[in-house]
Amino acid sequence: MPQYHDVYSIRFHVEDAGKLAVFIKSHSFATLITHDGSAPFASHLPILFRPESGPHGTLVSHMARANPQWRHFASGTEALVVFHGPHSYISPSWYETSPAVPTWNYAVVHAYGVPTVFSEHERVISLLRETVAAHEASLEHPWPGDLPDDFRDKLIQGIVAFEIPVTRMEGKFKLGQNRSAADIRGVFEALTCSGGSDGLALARMMSTECGVAKETNAV
Repeated sequence: MPQYHDVYSIRFHVEDAGKLAVFIKSHSFATLITHDGSAPFASHLPILFRPESGPHGTLVSHMARANPQWRHFASGTEALVVFHGPHSYISPSWYETSPAVPTWNYAVVHAYGVPTVFSEHERVISLLRETVAAHEASLEHPWPGDLPDDFRDKLIQGIVAFEIPVTRMEGKFKLGQNRSAADIRGVFEALTCSGGSDGLALARMMSTECGVAKETNAV
């Protein structure tokens, strides 16, 4: 169930599994948060999502063996994976409505599950190939990932592969849906003109989620 307790927050809550899967694929460099028994611990990793694996999909990734976080998995405790989307400061000067105050708009997905390590050689190789293919696909000349077997296997000894069957997932796209149509357009136009990568990305999300598009001058 959504962990939001007021109408204001529910407006931003996203449950659509397909939409969340697309978001994760587009923002796959995530923050993995575990607990070592005395304090929280975070790592920043490229994480793939297999939506067809399990009731809510499965996350897969790897980390350096020197990173102690993988040892936390033995506790069987639930971990949190945060997928960060675009975000931006929102000035009240962009609103038509007054008075108003500044805020911050953003998009994020939280995924929960218990991580487990896997070490089967072919599974690890398959994960690495899948990771390379996912991130090389958009390049004009993708690297094929070919390496000498002995060189590859030596490198594999220095990593730990793991998977997280997702138990629940929460999306929150705070894009100003609680504002008037005029206020939403004002924010959209300001972000579009900002020139910043996050602002532009947030404007693109607003175009999709809020049904707002850039106005063009008639010829």
